[in-house]
Amino acid sequence: MVASRWLASSPLARPIPPDEIEDSRLLRGLVQGLVTLGICSVVVAAAGVTAASWWNLLAIPLSAVGAVFSWQRRRDRNIAIKFFIAIGMLMALAAFFARLVEEPGDTRIVLAELLVQLQVLHSFDLPRRKDLGYSMMIGLILLGVAATISQTLAFAPLLVLFLAVAIPVLGLDYQSRLGLGSTTWAGGKLRPTLGRLAALLALVVGLGLLIFLFLPRLPGYQIQSFPVSSVIDTPGDFSGEDILNSAYRNNQGDDGEGFGEGAGTIQSQGKATGPGVVDTVSYYGFNQRMNQNLRGTMTPQVVMRVRSQAPGFWRVLAFDTYTGQGWDISRNDDTQTLQRSRFSAQTFLPIDPTLARHREVVQTYTLVSELPNLIPVMYQAKELYFPTREVAIDAEGSLRSPVILQEGMTYSAVSRVPYRDRTQLRAAGTKYPPGIRSHYLQVPEEILEPVRAKTEELLATSPTPLTDNYEKALYLTQALKQRYTIQPELPFFNPDQDLVESFLFGTEGGYPDHFSTVLTIMLRSIDIPARLVAGFGEGDFNPFTGFYVVRNTDAYAITEVYFPQHGWFGFDPIPGHELIPPSLKENEAFSLVRRFWNWLAGWLPSPLVGLVDGLITLLSDGIASLVRSFNALLNLGWIGIMLGIALATALGFVAWLVFLGLRRGWRYRQLRQLPPTERLYQQMLTWFAHQGLGKTPAETPIEYGQRLYQQTKTQSAQAANEITHAYVRWRYGGEPQNLDYLGKKLKTIRQSSRSRQLLTRR
Repeated sequence: MVASRWLASSPLARPIPPDEIEDSRLLRGLVQGLVTLGICSVVVAAAGVTAASWWNLLAIPLSAVGAVFSWQRRRDRNIAIKFFIAIGMLMALAAFFARLVEEPGDTRIVLAELLVQLQVLHSFDLPRRKDLGYSMMIGLILLGVAATISQTLAFAPLLVLFLAVAIPVLGLDYQSRLGLGSTTWAGGKLRPTLGRLAALLALVVGLGLLIFLFLPRLPGYQIQSFPVSSVIDTPGDFSGEDILNSAYRNNQGDDGEGFGEGAGTIQSQGKATGPGVVDTVSYYGFNQRMNQNLRGTMTPQVVMRVRSQAPGFWRVLAFDTYTGQGWDISRNDDTQTLQRSRFSAQTFLPIDPTLARHREVVQTYTLVSELPNLIPVMYQAKELYFPTREVAIDAEGSLRSPVILQEGMTYSAVSRVPYRDRTQLRAAGTKYPPGIRSHYLQVPEEILEPVRAKTEELLATSPTPLTDNYEKALYLTQALKQRYTIQPELPFFNPDQDLVESFLFGTEGGYPDHFSTVLTIMLRSIDIPARLVAGFGEGDFNPFTGFYVVRNTDAYAITEVYFPQHGWFGFDPIPGHELIPPSLKENEAFSLVRRFWNWLAGWLPSPLVGLVDGLITLLSDGIASLVRSFNALLNLGWIGIMLGIALATALGFVAWLVFLGLRRGWRYRQLRQLPPTERLYQQMLTWFAHQGLGKTPAETPIEYGQRLYQQTKTQSAQAANEITHAYVRWRYGGEPQNLDYLGKKLKTIRQSSRSRQLLTRR
């Protein structure tokens, strides 16, 4: 008896309350559509980005079967089904934790697959409206996970479809909460038209894009767990000396010595020395020896996508020794192997201390095509989150992997990027450490004097004397851009021919990378330490995905110049490139607006682009100046804060005055376009509105004129009544009016009101 009473009071024995059962087939079907879109979005977003099984698509038919089953048994207790669902969820959770232990790193896909599994199990028991709400939230979470993974616009159509389905789902859910039932929706009383739904969808999408575009990109709080692929097993004899680049046919130079392995899958015609043809896919500069006697072009191909807090030059490899027709790394065997923690993907990298002000910039790289075992990062990387247990760093600060960077690999880096302060770099001096002088001033003896003479000749053309190394480097960089040309049909060099000498005194130009080689040697010839650095430009920024799309043709070489106590800074002498490589700027909170405008400017006429570009530059410079001013005031303490508040108040007052002036000017322009009689009438209405006696929309002009007799002086009310009657006769009868007489009446109203204000003040 007691047992039967306990069973009767048990939650499992109670029937589901009838008012909570959801009977709407349309709502259930649309919720299932949201879940389906969430599952599809994860699969589509992860394709080519990270490891995700296509078996996840099986969850779509399985969850649909579960939805049909739960519809048929929505009024049953389903005790056995709930028991098996609980067991299945525990198994899915156990598998989830097992995968976390086996595959530490990027857990987003693992979490998304757990949610997919839970949703399939949950779909077999959906009797109530709140159970459907759980499914809606799982679909939204899956969409959010997919958004963090997506790197292309292939995710955008699914996002729009999800929004299109979610709008009617919210309407149906609200209708169900009100207890209106499904018949009301079917009958059309609450059903919005297709046009209204499309308009609402367009409004939401438009507002979302505007908010995304103008939202400030602030550095914010830096989390210390970044995307990285699962651990890759590597050989135990990794030393970091070998470079695996398929751009070179083999690892043998003309003299028989090894200069980097060509272990890639593409067999090319390039070689470490002598004439040759560049590979069509792999960049020739990522090797221990860079042979600049190769000719040809590469076929454009996307190699990686980069998400970074700031644009930059994705640095790969640096060279210190000039060979006459290319570059070599003299200390290739001077590498340091670094191991990461067994419990984290984080590897700490050694960096050189500097006096330069800096900011930490987080970057995440996803490989779309195979790259050599050289790790692109922004200079200087201080932390690396890489899928191998160990990496190597060479004497030039370049990072090397034990394996070739395979398609689909993801890794992250945190770089301490210095600000480029021109004033500080000009005052850096010339006290170079011995190691800098011994490695970065090397120039072949046979070309030293003619190159130095040519360099001094170019510097002498400056309109003002150049006294510091930074200005000399800038001027030489600009001089090479302006005085020499890119020559795609450049012939091969002879064995005894020097690249720099031929460039300056013979061909007067060359391949793009030749410009950086010439600049490096010219700087060295006047005792300015420099080195050649190969890497990738920032690529094409996609404002909708937030990724820099980098191609193999974005790879090129620049010159890095050393400034004592401040470190290395890049200069780009290649014609068509910016003088300064992509680097950290002072204010980048609204940088996306600028990048979006650069993308849009390609479709607009040049005069309009110039006008808008000037306005944007003026506005951004003004905002930057204000930010710098307020930062300087904050550094003064409480006095600075008070001055800042006073300045902000003054600026607000000036902005208010400008607004009033613009509004008055706009009103005056509108009045000038009206007929004379109506203009006088509108001026009268505006004047009385400023006195607090405005006309209400419900009043006719005659009624308003009669009311003024009760609220203002008789003289003003009489003049207003005459103007009102004149306006009515003109407006509805077409009678011409005495404009001079009406103008005097308007003047009477103004004078009467002013005299009343003076009496009131006294």
